[in-house]
Amino acid sequence: MRLCHERAFVASNTRVAAMTMQDIGWNDAFEKEFAPYYLKGWKPARLIRDNRITYGALLEDGQELEVSMSGKIYHDAETDAELPAVGDWVALQVGACGEETVIQARLTRQSCFSRRAAGQSAEEQVIAANVHIVVVVTDAGQDFNARRMERYFTLIGRCGAKAVILVNKSDLYPDAQNQKAAGDIRALNAEAEVYVTSVENRQGLEGLRNVLKPGVTVALVGSSGVGKSALINLLLGDEWQWTDEVNGITGKGRHTTTARELLILPKGGILIDNPGIKEVQMWTDEGTLREAFSDIEVLSRDCKFQDCKHGSDAGCALRQAVEQGELSSARLEGYLKLDQEIEKLRGRRTKRQLIVDRHARRSQQSKARKRSDRELARELRP
Repeated sequence: MRLCHERAFVASNTRVAAMTMQDIGWNDAFEKEFAPYYLKGWKPARLIRDNRITYGALLEDGQELEVSMSGKIYHDAETDAELPAVGDWVALQVGACGEETVIQARLTRQSCFSRRAAGQSAEEQVIAANVHIVVVVTDAGQDFNARRMERYFTLIGRCGAKAVILVNKSDLYPDAQNQKAAGDIRALNAEAEVYVTSVENRQGLEGLRNVLKPGVTVALVGSSGVGKSALINLLLGDEWQWTDEVNGITGKGRHTTTARELLILPKGGILIDNPGIKEVQMWTDEGTLREAFSDIEVLSRDCKFQDCKHGSDAGCALRQAVEQGELSSARLEGYLKLDQEIEKLRGRRTKRQLIVDRHARRSQQSKARKRSDRELARELRP
């Protein structure tokens, strides 16, 4: 693996000379944690791409290296989520020309936007590390789904990031339809910033541009075909990603985003692009769920029984609120479904931990037996 041909990874070459570590997300906390690694001669870098076998790592002044992961990091990770991911800061042992550059340590994540891996897995899938803002792109047409937005808000709340929602492709739908979708989203989360946008017509994007600042990391997520690639091309000022004509029936475009990638924007800001997300699988806990559905939590305190399942139970305050028009039945069903998913996830995680613990005990017992056999053999040796 040759690393002498370093290249600049930045949307505009005019920014390479002026780029600082702070521009790509470095701060005092990372500096303090990295102090012992400086003594070893290692260099800080941010991961911008996961190539499955190797990673793309960005150093100060826009230098990009292809790097590999040390065996120690791989073996010390109890789950895949603990392995380096796009957005992570790492310590690199830089090899000479023609030699590998190796990730020797991953710095503590200051935030992590993740979901449960697809299927029946109990594993966490990291979407982006060290994120300040999560921008969800949707539209007012077939893609809009309030229940999916609730899931996004729950995951964003667990991450601790700020939520920004773009109701995009407004040029394809009546204004009343766009505004209704935006209003429904605001009703789900009053703290979220919601904008009706049209990348095609360059409209409504001021709010997004205001949050794109040097050192601020933004994760961009949403379904395929809602205009994420066109938005990235606009922000970069170049045809970074190929986009196709909009399908006349579905209203969706096509693009080639197949892997997560961190991009440094010419006018400041760090963007982590993601492939289209089909399923927003939950990876959170009861506390975050209660915060996301605080209105339901308040109403549930009036249930007759403390362990009310909010189904056909007598004295259920939530069912009563639905009947009286104080609570949307769709929102209640969304809450109950998420609660069930979290309960199942907890069960899978507990089962997985039991298996891990069992294997660890067996491994220790096996090592102890081998050590005892070696000691016995030495004692019996003439």
